[in-house]
Amino acid sequence: MLQDKLQKFIDRFDEINKLLVDPDILTNIKKMTELSKEQSSISKVVDAAKEYNQIIEGIEENKMLLDDDELGDLAKEELKELEARKTQLEDEIKILLLPTDPNDDKNIFIELRAGTGGDEAAIFVGDLFRTYIRYADNQGWKTEIMNSSESESGGYKEMVFQVKGEAVYSKMKFESGIHRVQRVPATESQGRVHTSAITVAVIPEVDDIEIEIRSEDLKIDVMRASGCGGQCVNTTDSAVRITHIPSGIVVTNQDQKSQHKNKEKAMKVLKARLYDMQEQERMEKEGANRKEQVGSGDRSGRIRTYNYPQGRISDHRINLTLYRLDAIMNDGLLDEIIDPLIADHQAKLMDASGL
Repeated sequence: MLQDKLQKFIDRFDEINKLLVDPDILTNIKKMTELSKEQSSISKVVDAAKEYNQIIEGIEENKMLLDDDELGDLAKEELKELEARKTQLEDEIKILLLPTDPNDDKNIFIELRAGTGGDEAAIFVGDLFRTYIRYADNQGWKTEIMNSSESESGGYKEMVFQVKGEAVYSKMKFESGIHRVQRVPATESQGRVHTSAITVAVIPEVDDIEIEIRSEDLKIDVMRASGCGGQCVNTTDSAVRITHIPSGIVVTNQDQKSQHKNKEKAMKVLKARLYDMQEQERMEKEGANRKEQVGSGDRSGRIRTYNYPQGRISDHRINLTLYRLDAIMNDGLLDEIIDPLIADHQAKLMDASGL
């Protein structure tokens, strides 16, 4: 019975409330953090459960009044409203009870890298980066460039930036994969359409308690920043490259004038990449079901095509095609693609969970 299932969440929420004022817990920062996160993760289910209980109670009360001469008509009206809300709330609860990705509420790093297509790929890195910035602005999220490597064509060989806000990973995780662009380059005299590709990786930010890095496993190089621009960015040895020896992961940061800030940013990205690598390895062991649950799937797969001559944007995972390429790219209207992806993901989870 749904009420019995929901009651367990209410009981656990109340239990956590008591634990959070326990003197032994108050002195244990790690345990406090874990309990607070757990409480936050079930709060929406608990709110829905309490409303559901009130609705069930209201339905029973109004059923008893249906034969009352004075209150019967009013009870009938209220019953109609309560039954409609009950059905609506049951659908909402089904989604809330789906298996959740523990990273959904985390901030993220997005890494865009030019792949096949040379200059055109690098230019598209810049185009997609600007779309993501506009989308983040639309969502009320904050963004910060962590590192960038400009190309001679005016695009970027690589762009790494951070996005902070509410439930960022839950939406942006579907962007991981290969993005293919088809258009006529400005330098193409014959008007031929060229196809190029870039890779996008969306990586959740991690807390220090989630991953530890030994200083002896790091090789840190300091060097002169490079890039287009030329002023003070090139006058000091402020760029930092950190190599994590056991994994071979290399992170470079040069966007800040301060060596200390560049190192701090590079370490944040390194921790996120290490955590992400461990998660990817764990998912490989657990198989395809876990990949489907998380929603990020295989990053080596082609997920989307942007066809400029036709004004078409197609997401191959859900066979979605929209002829609104310019509007979506220029105004950051990615909800038109991301919302259907989330709905499809939830539907698959419901089937798998038998809800």
